[in-house]
Amino acid sequence: MGIQRRPATEAEARALASAIRLRILRLCLDQALTNKEIAGRLGANPATTLHHVRKLVETGFLAAEPSRQGPRGSVEIPYRATGKSWEMDVRESGVSGANAAMLDAFLQEVRLADVDAGSFARLGLRLTAEGRKELWRRLEEVLDDFRARQPPPDGEAYSLFLAIHPDAGRDAQHPDA
Repeated sequence: MGIQRRPATEAEARALASAIRLRILRLCLDQALTNKEIAGRLGANPATTLHHVRKLVETGFLAAEPSRQGPRGSVEIPYRATGKSWEMDVRESGVSGANAAMLDAFLQEVRLADVDAGSFARLGLRLTAEGRKELWRRLEEVLDDFRARQPPPDGEAYSLFLAIHPDAGRDAQHPDA
């Protein structure tokens, strides 16, 4: 069975209700990056990303690694994602925007991806409330299993986005419409 996700605190939910913060977490998942490196990869101003990095550190989603010497003797602090966001359930936090931020982050990232190298599928289903819960639980079990695996050193970085949502505008009488 999948992990039990705990309800996010208001501060945690607010931290995750930002597409740029979610993108920062993705960038720092497999490798520690400095604020300057994060800003460069996002095409953003370092001062702007520093604000977001600090919020993620403050809420435990990013952890600072030991500082290192940068160019011209500067001191750089690399940050790595802690994986804490996977353990959160933001739905009951009372903070709106977390799901929208996740979708926005996905859309921003997929626009940068080589879509011909991706795998895509869409499926329309007719489910009861129990069937929907079962499907989501089973998908979470697969995701939890893959998340728990040790990443292979020669593995490539991939992203996965899943959503189950009511169909808007789909004819309720004709499920294949």
